[in-house]
Amino acid sequence: MQLYNTLSAEERKELIDQAGQQRLTLSFYAYAHIEDPQKFRDDLFIQWNKLDALGRTYVAKEGINAQMSVPAENFEAFRETLEAYDFMKGIRLNVAVEHDDHSFLKLTVKVRHKIVADGLNDDTFDVTNIGVHLNAKDFNTILDDPNTIIVDFRNHYESEVGRFKGAITPDVETFRESLPIINDQLKNFKEDKNLVMYCTGGIRCEKASAYFKHQGFKNVYQLEGGIINYAKQIKEEGLESKFIGKNFVFDHRLGERITDDIIAQCHQCGKPCDTHTNCANDGCHLLFIQCDECAEKMENCCSSECLETTHLSLAEQVKRRRGIQVGNKIFRKGKSDSLVFKKSGEPDAVSLAKATGEEKPRNIRQKLKIKKTILGKAEHYYVKAGVAQFLITNGEVKKGDKIIISGPTTGNQEMEIGEMRVNGSSDAVGKAGDKVTFNVPFRVRLSDKLFKITE
Repeated sequence: MQLYNTLSAEERKELIDQAGQQRLTLSFYAYAHIEDPQKFRDDLFIQWNKLDALGRTYVAKEGINAQMSVPAENFEAFRETLEAYDFMKGIRLNVAVEHDDHSFLKLTVKVRHKIVADGLNDDTFDVTNIGVHLNAKDFNTILDDPNTIIVDFRNHYESEVGRFKGAITPDVETFRESLPIINDQLKNFKEDKNLVMYCTGGIRCEKASAYFKHQGFKNVYQLEGGIINYAKQIKEEGLESKFIGKNFVFDHRLGERITDDIIAQCHQCGKPCDTHTNCANDGCHLLFIQCDECAEKMENCCSSECLETTHLSLAEQVKRRRGIQVGNKIFRKGKSDSLVFKKSGEPDAVSLAKATGEEKPRNIRQKLKIKKTILGKAEHYYVKAGVAQFLITNGEVKKGDKIIISGPTTGNQEMEIGEMRVNGSSDAVGKAGDKVTFNVPFRVRLSDKLFKITE
């Protein structure tokens, strides 16, 4: 019974491309009482793996929160796996505005304490006493009411590239930080103002609306289905979009365009730009906004220090980042003293330029464009000697070959093979069935795969 991923991101991408199927990117959530989250998680993984569904899902006793990529032809079968549970009968699936076959490249289903880290004690208030849900038309109407206060419950790097006009955008890095800030900021408006809130897909507002009603706010409203559902409705119904810019999403796309307006700036030169990237330095991976010109000049790095680091040998890079906590990689921080034009918490959304439709997102897929063939898998790693052993299952490998060692923890490490041993003896070529060993400047895991760069 398979309950985990067996393919690397590179292998998965190749299979997706070979299949030639259209994939849909979607998200959903549901609050419910789940008695055994671990069993629920395992059952979902088994069913979704059969359907070639990929994505990131969190399961807890309080419910489920998921962002997924599903083959279009398996969409209804996927829905059936959800509606097999009573609490997900008729569940709303927020289908993305823009699709990308590579939005997710593995299936991750994790059991968590909560499906959203809100820092709240749910026992202290009624989490089911939520605000009034508004569709796109009604949401537009209430925004025109001068008695309305609209709040963005997303993080700074999300609201920086797109938001509703006139929204309060807390300069925070986590959802839990925004709750007390907004509560204090609006404490004098609990009785006479419409507190209207929104987020990406609706899940953060579901909890926030109940929290603010508990805090004494009388008129609490939330955008049903979040920005994703709003964008779909305004397109289908021909409504005005009061959201301006791009909607940040938590997959490899890092954003989907709602309007052609660019409201953010390149963090390095100040040019109008809303393309997120993550620093190419494996010891940093800072999330930031970078235009094409700066990307070329800085080689996708966030600072001159990181650029210098990427030009060092792999062994020296590993040495420099030893002991440094990288954290959650792509979505970590998003703030740095090196980002001169970083702006968060701006009072209003102002269009600085129009998107041309020629944007070229820079993200993890860049690393997947390297042409390579799989050679084999890791068999052993000798810690003291810094030597890795691989079983060759395909093709051949020889001294001087440029290779990639890839795995969930190891990442994608490129290097050139120096001296190596084949089946215990010094040799220059290893073929299918051989066990080859050679020095590596980083730790290798048994889940790692060995690839040869072919171009």
